[in-house]
Amino acid sequence: MRAPFRPLLLTAALAALVSLVPAAELDKGKLGAIRPRMERFVKDKQIAGAVTVVGTSKGTSSLEAVGGLKVGAAKALPADALFRIASMTKPITAAGILVLVDEGKLAVTDLVEKHLPEFKGQLLVAERTPDKLVLKKPSRPITLRDLLTHTSGLSSYPPGLADLYAKRNYTLAESAVAVSQRPLEFEPGTRWSYSNSGIDVLGRVIEVASGQSYETFLAKRLFEPLAMKDTTFRLTKGKRKRLAGLYGSSGGKLVAAPDALIGAPATVRHPIPAGGLYSTAADQARFYRMLLNGGALDGRRVLSEASVKAMTSVQTGELACGFTPGLGFGYGVGVVRKPEGATAMLSPGTFGHGGAFGTQGWADPKRDLFVVLMIQRTGLPNADASEMRRELQRLAVEAIEP
Repeated sequence: MRAPFRPLLLTAALAALVSLVPAAELDKGKLGAIRPRMERFVKDKQIAGAVTVVGTSKGTSSLEAVGGLKVGAAKALPADALFRIASMTKPITAAGILVLVDEGKLAVTDLVEKHLPEFKGQLLVAERTPDKLVLKKPSRPITLRDLLTHTSGLSSYPPGLADLYAKRNYTLAESAVAVSQRPLEFEPGTRWSYSNSGIDVLGRVIEVASGQSYETFLAKRLFEPLAMKDTTFRLTKGKRKRLAGLYGSSGGKLVAAPDALIGAPATVRHPIPAGGLYSTAADQARFYRMLLNGGALDGRRVLSEASVKAMTSVQTGELACGFTPGLGFGYGVGVVRKPEGATAMLSPGTFGHGGAFGTQGWADPKRDLFVVLMIQRTGLPNADASEMRRELQRLAVEAIEP
């Protein structure tokens, strides 16, 4: 029988939010340095607040919430605060595709046109000048693998469509048709180029292959079995009360930023597979624990070990990828090939993804370690290379090393 334990770094209220299993590898004293370090970022007015999680495949070892839900408000930031996780949605969309791969309904080598016929005959930009656009047939059609790795050649939505994209008064099916009519920017598989439109197309593929709406499929096949009870595309009135404020910086002060229109208000017809989720630190911890456990959590399997291995391995060869040096890409996640810069303290093979507002989730399988950082900050020079991310990772790694 397992001996009872007392969480040494968490209050009873925080401990109730996550399943805590003692991880002998992590030094509790060193983990204690996380809170004051994050508090310094709040004091220096770099962020309004932060929720951090550090743990292993076995459980969560440190959960800290510092700062406030809103600048100038009396309410402290609760550990179950909701955050706009933006592109941290992408690994979850990729996991949805791999659920269907495990079921034999898809293969990553499938041509996109097999599931979405509107992509048949898609062309490639051969020459573009201010005066003319020359198109040609690409050497091969795009595949699901190309979409999962951002190597399809699909361009992201042009600035002129930003307002329409935010309003989303069309369906994912209609969105996929619109994307299919734009030419590819390069030959599939030859370059890496971050493509929100490509991930959105994967959301439509999920609908076609599963026979369910994209958001219903994720809820039933990922969020419910993983007990990610707060992860959602649409906030209820109660959940909105826990939504952290979004801030930029001006003159050394935090200033409220326009609420991002990348979520899914009730008026839109579809959520954004490339970046529309709201989530909590505890829920993201469960997702990364599942991946560290090879696709299962608390006795419930959502992905095969083979799919997790493929998802979290470099699938892009030597192509330059990501927004920090030394990265390759797997299926929906960045993978550290050569630790340097923001990943210098991590092991090769560490995988994860960030979001536009500074949120981060990364897992180091060689150390059996994960970190989750939840903040809401616009205007960072590079959200994937923020000082907040580097410091959390540094302290987590120091706590696991002798």
